[in-house]
Amino acid sequence: MQVQGESLVQNSGQFKFGNDLRVARLGFGAMRITGKGIWGEPANRAEAIRVLRRAVELGIDFIDTADSYGPGVSEEIIAEALYPYPAGLVIATKGGFDRPGPDRWVENGKPEHLKAACEGSLRRLRLERIDVYQLHRIDPKVPADDQLGTLKDLQTQGKIKHVGLSEVNVAQIEHARKIVPIVSVQNRYSVNDRGSEAVLEYCEKNHIGFIPWFPLGAGKLAGARSPVSDIAEHLKATPSQVALAWLLARSPVILPIPGTSSVGHLEENIAAAGLKLDANAMRELGER
Repeated sequence: MQVQGESLVQNSGQFKFGNDLRVARLGFGAMRITGKGIWGEPANRAEAIRVLRRAVELGIDFIDTADSYGPGVSEEIIAEALYPYPAGLVIATKGGFDRPGPDRWVENGKPEHLKAACEGSLRRLRLERIDVYQLHRIDPKVPADDQLGTLKDLQTQGKIKHVGLSEVNVAQIEHARKIVPIVSVQNRYSVNDRGSEAVLEYCEKNHIGFIPWFPLGAGKLAGARSPVSDIAEHLKATPSQVALAWLLARSPVILPIPGTSSVGHLEENIAAAGLKLDANAMRELGER
């Protein structure tokens, strides 16, 4: 199942952040356009640029990144590929990690770090304001109120439009909303990893965007037969496409952001927006 002709992205439906930013529900995650270990330059920078441009060409209008991807590399490549940005393109980024080296991540929610991280993202992305800025993690070493208060201050200063969270539980979301409005939550979630079910249900009730990271759970989709592979075979699709279609069908607040460094894989992912799972398929996949 491949992309042909006009974009299928709009088949994914739409979601609105706050009262103003409307995007298609199938976005692009820009973590993988960096080097091994999410560190340094990608193996093929030109291909990374082609992926981003092809994504927008095919109707993607929501790109998710972070200052820690590279670090800085993902944001720089996004700007190189797409600036000046087309009207309606929403770029979400994140801050809250230090990167000591490849595959190494250390929370840093100190206010001075978050302020510097936001400034760096604005500079690399060539923006005056970031549409959606997400706290990459709530740092347990720093009072949560200080971290969230910093984001509120940046919002008041006009450097951030909307605020989101990542890897949080329901209690943390409720606490955060007492300090600053929250428009999105980014937690690990897929057809094979449903540990954030309670968070998803909370987001659905409160119209908060739920952005599943690692939406394909790729390692578990390959190899042995499963309901996902059986349905994919029946629909003449790939297991990854079925996994994405399941996410889109699971809840109207889910915005999958599959990432890739390959144009071919990008087009395969986008084609999932045109894949419809019937009630039997959803039942087989354990939709609750």
